[in-house]
Amino acid sequence: MIAHLTGILRKKIPHSVIIDNNGIGYEVSVPLSTFYALPEKDEKVSLHIYTHVREDALMLFGFHTSLEKEIFMLLISVSGIGPRLATNILSGIGPVDLLDAMANGDAARMQSIPGVGRRIAERIALELKDKALKKRGDAEPLAAPSVTREDERVYNDALSALVNLGYPSKSAKGAVDRARARAKDAGLETLIKEALRIIA
Repeated sequence: MIAHLTGILRKKIPHSVIIDNNGIGYEVSVPLSTFYALPEKDEKVSLHIYTHVREDALMLFGFHTSLEKEIFMLLISVSGIGPRLATNILSGIGPVDLLDAMANGDAARMQSIPGVGRRIAERIALELKDKALKKRGDAEPLAAPSVTREDERVYNDALSALVNLGYPSKSAKGAVDRARARAKDAGLETLIKEALRIIA
């Protein structure tokens, strides 16, 4: 079971990275909160890992902080939430805000995340409130991402991020277009955050 992975970052796109460890490339799914904190391509990276084993696949999920992984583990303990949905939930709010929502039993806030229906939101609020209250004091700041000049790659990555979060491609494109108009030369994180504010 892989619990931690250190290596060279060979590729990074929203929700997925490839880490080279001694010549072996590991594909790792990541939430946006972790994506924002990644170093540049070909630099050293270290992630906390959750290994998900199925009959037909072995999947790795990576996290920049131990808090993100702990919240992820709480989420997948809830009936109806698998690793991919848990990753999307972390991407939709971010670890500190999500922890606050869980601790406050704020089902409405969680239901606003694409892919989270009323029943799932209510289960999270009910089953994880006490556990989240215990962990809330452990929240640690995430590293600030580097900002690169806006270009088509950044635009496409931002669009891909919104579609992967569950927004229709037409709505996602409109939101990213408006976000880019408002924040010219913005980096990927800024563009995604602005687009999420517009589309919400």
